[in-house]
Order: sequence, then structure tokens, then C-alpha cells
Amino acid sequence: MRRHIRWITGLCFICLAAVGISGCSALKNQKKIIRIALGQSETHPEYLGLVEFKKYVEEHLGEQYTVEIFPNELLGSTQKAIELTQTGAIDFTVAGAANLETFTKSYEIFSMPYLFDSVEAYFATMKNEEYMKSLYQSTEEAGFQTVTWYYVGTRNFYGKTPINNPDDLKGKKIRVQQSPASIAMTKALGAAAAPMSFGEVYTAIQQGVIDGAENNELALTNNKHGEVAKYYSYTLHQMIPDMLIVNERFWKGLSEEERGIFQEAARLSTEKECKEWDNQVEEAKKTASEQMKVQFLEIDIEPFKEKAKKVQAKLLEENESIRKLYSQIQIVNKETASFQVQSGTVADVPQKGHGQRQTGGETE
Repeated sequence: MRRHIRWITGLCFICLAAVGISGCSALKNQKKIIRIALGQSETHPEYLGLVEFKKYVEEHLGEQYTVEIFPNELLGSTQKAIELTQTGAIDFTVAGAANLETFTKSYEIFSMPYLFDSVEAYFATMKNEEYMKSLYQSTEEAGFQTVTWYYVGTRNFYGKTPINNPDDLKGKKIRVQQSPASIAMTKALGAAAAPMSFGEVYTAIQQGVIDGAENNELALTNNKHGEVAKYYSYTLHQMIPDMLIVNERFWKGLSEEERGIFQEAARLSTEKECKEWDNQVEEAKKTASEQMKVQFLEIDIEPFKEKAKKVQAKLLEENESIRKLYSQIQIVNKETASFQVQSGTVADVPQKGHGQRQTGGETE
């Protein structure tokens, strides 16, 4: 109910503001208000990244634009915010890649279990503009495109009881994102997939409606899931980025110079977000362990990967649009693995904790 009221309030604000702007459109030097919707709080790494975005845009285009960030789902849930971005009521929205599967099957690639062999392979892929460009533009007909990505760690299972191998998931109800690939993966591992709103997870675990979920450390602390789920297992089954999307009409209406400034602002926001992510994850793990008494379990992920192979094969068979990027990622997996063997490190990517397997939070 609270989220519904927040969304109605936010939508009314947008409508009133839009009327006000259109009524003053004849005035010269009227600044355009750039609205960005975010599901996370003001302390989240993505919000801090967007502050960097705002700062850069206003420093270089302050006479034309004012950037306003709306966190905490003030403008609605992620799916509603995407729809408002399509219409232009919102200019930018941060959305999980899984949310974008509704608009193009190309984004299903990130929901594939065990797509990346390491965080280094993930970063090498996400930083490759050639790889990403066609994916970003694949939603143009839907009225938006992606301008940058945000790192939100690896997804892992957690619940009321320990999960050390796939057998421990049998008969369990596990909350997943509303992604066909994520649902198929969870079923392949032996659990019953329970898609539901992220905001419902705490109560669902507390009341026994579900036995657990799959997310990351920030969910344990920011969303208090560590109060009701005491075992967190590093299954490392997915790395699904969040995306900053922009209304297509607004984006195409910018001059080349303006678009370049917005693109640089987006790049800086990603850089900031990644740095903040590391710090917050370490704090979340410490808080969950010491104050919530959550046990973090390092497990053998090979049995999970083996069961997920059929899901990978089926996705590749049924979705032609992901095959090229999948093949490219396999090359990156081999290259980064080879580089690690030769030098013991990886150049030009953030070095993560938890071995080579940093973990973190989610938007949805």
C-alpha cells in the first residue's frame, strides 16, 4: 500500500511538473528538469553514482538542464518506472537487466546461470563498448535505450537452513526475479521458484511462505533479510547488471555535444558506483555476521554448475539473439583465465574481494 501511495504521489508530481513546464515553454532559457527514477535508497552505491551524474551534467549544461534523482521507488516500482520512461514522463530509470527481458530477449543473456567464469570476465565484457552497443540499442523501438551499466555483484542463495549442495534446495520455495531464465535455473537446481516483488521477500520468509531467496549481501542488511534468513551460500550463479536507461525521444533530441556530455556523466556514474560498491559490501558482510548472526558458507559450486548446463543449452537453442554475445563471453572467459594464470592478476578491472568473486546487492 505504501509503495502504491508513493507511486501515485510521484506520478501526480510528474504530471503537475509537466503541466508547469509546458505552460512556461514559451519562456526563453527555460531549464528542462531531468528526472531519474531509482528503486534504491540515498545511501546505495547507485544513488551515489547518480549524484556524480547530476554533478557533471549541471557543471557542463547547467544553463539548460537541472537533474533530479527520485530514490526509494518514489516514482513507482521498476517496471512502472520503465513504462514512464517509455512515454517520456521520466527521462532516466535504473532497471535490472532482468526487467528489460520483457522488451527484448537479448537481455536474457545475463540471466543465464554461470555465464561468467569470474568477476574479471564480467568487467572485461561490460567495458567492451563494441559488445554492448547493439544490446543497448535493441530497445529503441520500445522507446528507450541503455546508456550505462552498474555492477551489482553476484547472486547467491540464502535461507533459513544451510544450502551446501543442490540437494539442500529440494522441496524448498525460493524467491527469484520474474525472469523465465531465473525460474528455469531454480527449478533445475531442485527448488520451487517463487517469483514475487522484492519488497515482499522479508515477510514471506518470516511467515514461512518461502524458504529463502537468491540475492546478495546488501539484501541482508539494507532490506533486513538477515533477520529472517541466517545462512548465506556463495553459489555465485548469476551476475546480472543494472542498467541506466533513457527515453529515446529525449536522447535523439540532444545535440551531438550534449549527448557526449550525458554519456561522459553516465560513465563517471558507473565508475563511482563500482568504487562505492566494494566498500558497502564489506560493511554489509560485517554487519550481517556480527549483528544478525548470519553464517556465510563457502561451498563447492561445481554440482550447481552441472545442473545448470541444461538451462544454458535450452536458452541458447531457443533464443538466437543471445548466441553471438554468449560466444564472445566464452572467449573473454578463456582470455581472463589465461591472463590470471600467466600474471596472477587482471589489468584494468576493479579488483574484488571474496577471492576473485565479489558479491553484492540488487535493484529488484
